Amino acid sequence: MATEVTKATPTCCGKNSGGECVCAKQATCSCGKQSALHCTCEKAPAENTMSGPRCSCRARPAGQCTCENAAKENSAVTGGACACGARPADSCTCERAATSGSSNPNEIDFTTKK
Repeated sequence: MATEVTKATPTCCGKNSGGECVCAKQATCSCGKQSALHCTCEKAPAENTMSGPRCSCRARPAGQCTCENAAKENSAVTGGACACGARPADSCTCERAATSGSSNPNEIDFTTKK
C-alpha cells in the first residue's frame, strides 16, 4: 500500500512528476530515518498505519507533515474545515471524505464492483 501513496491524488500538493506526488516521496517517518509508511523504529506500528485525517499527500497524519510543505500543512486550519476539522474543506483527507463524491484514485471500491 505504501507505494500507492506516492501516486498523485486530488489532494496532493500539486507538485507531481510522472503521476507521482513529490511531497509523498519527500515525507519521512517522525524519526526522519525512513520514508513515510516505511518506519523501522519503535514507532513503526503507529507510523506505518494509514487511518484518520492525513496531510495532503496522505503519507503522514494531518498536522504531522514532514515534506517541504510542512509549514503550511501543519498550521491551524483557517476558514472552512472538512468534517473532521483537521483539513481545509476543499482538501479533506479524513475518512468521511469518501462520502463527499470525490474518490481517491488509490482506493478501490469493492462495494460497487462486480
